Amino acid sequence: MTPAARLAAAIEVFANLESERRPAGDALKAWGLGHRFAGSGDRAAIAGLVYDALRRRASSAFIMGSASPRAILLGMLKRERGLDSDAIGKLASGAQYAPEALSDDERKRLDAADLASAPQHISGDYPEWLDAHFTRAFGDARAEEGAALASRAPLDLRVNALKAERDKVAGQLSDLKAEQTAWSPWGLRIHLGADAKSPAIHAEPAFLKGLVEVQDEGSQLAALFSGAKPGEQVLDLCAGAGGKTLALAAMMQNKGQIYATDDDKRRLAPIHDRLARSGARNVQVRTPKSVGTELDDLAGRCDLVLIDAPCTGTGSWRRNPDAKWRMRPGALEQRQKEQAEILERAVPLLKTGGRIVYVTCSVLDEENGAQVRGFMTRHHEFSLRPAAEVVEALGERADMFVQAARLLDEGILMTPRTTGTDGFFVSVLRRG
Repeated sequence: MTPAARLAAAIEVFANLESERRPAGDALKAWGLGHRFAGSGDRAAIAGLVYDALRRRASSAFIMGSASPRAILLGMLKRERGLDSDAIGKLASGAQYAPEALSDDERKRLDAADLASAPQHISGDYPEWLDAHFTRAFGDARAEEGAALASRAPLDLRVNALKAERDKVAGQLSDLKAEQTAWSPWGLRIHLGADAKSPAIHAEPAFLKGLVEVQDEGSQLAALFSGAKPGEQVLDLCAGAGGKTLALAAMMQNKGQIYATDDDKRRLAPIHDRLARSGARNVQVRTPKSVGTELDDLAGRCDLVLIDAPCTGTGSWRRNPDAKWRMRPGALEQRQKEQAEILERAVPLLKTGGRIVYVTCSVLDEENGAQVRGFMTRHHEFSLRPAAEVVEALGERADMFVQAARLLDEGILMTPRTTGTDGFFVSVLRRG
């Protein structure tokens, strides 16, 4: 397919996901099944166009003065990919398989591309109803933070310290141009181009041998900041597929015990193969039972309870730009309720001196600082470990990280704009 034909296809897919109110992945899959002549490179390029349009949906529509799929795709080419009107005109030329030729008005708007008068939520490309929440979290910087959350994410890997050293693994992945991450001592980063297919990491020998796992650098830091030590008794209360469980096992050098569980046993399904591949031997997976007694024997025994809490996922919009436009206020309220309940579940499991490490992939204060403040009001026996002390786990990089991240009274907030990671919040609460 020509670049112009790919653009026309992306406009078609975008129109379908809008009219059918379906996830972008479903719309792209349906288009691919109906157009089998398109190769893998074509499908990757079309998906890149669609996801970039979702990233810059609000600002692109503002530039073009229209929220039509065509207008959003054309505006995105200017806003996200930096093409001028001549370059866009060569794609939208009206030739065979190409979109209809640019109108005079479209060309004029592309040339101007002015966001000076745009409201903050338009410049930041986030839903208008979230503006008050973003103001609470970021104040006058909310548009810049939102725009960073709308950027394209790199592919981050965590080197498994149980089996390998980072430099050696980087050498094995040299063809992918893997670079050391800025903060995590275990991280490698692969930058992806706009039209590039994601590399087949799961087919790489380094992955098959358990030397690396896919994990955003911010998630790696959340595990590092937990301070898990060899010999401790650790509970990963919302383990999901096990990303942080594996990181904790490496930190603990296979000494002590990690218990991994999740309310939804379907989310736990991938953890077993990942544990086998990683060489982690100090992990017990506790599959939830209907009577809810799978953790009773841990009461008062845990040195650390890690809560990777269910949240709105606002911090991961770079990887799932579709989600921000489908998010509704009711989802935030539901997540807040679940977070408070999970925090309460952790309390009786801790020994005196034990700690809760509360983590979200959200940037909203309602899910972060407010949850911690509410918990501290209910539990006076807990104290907050100062964020400046927590980040000392970074060693010589701690001072630079302090300048980059937002160190709040309640914990640490990382964002794409400040730390180059996904959005993560980490708070460490110690009992007694």
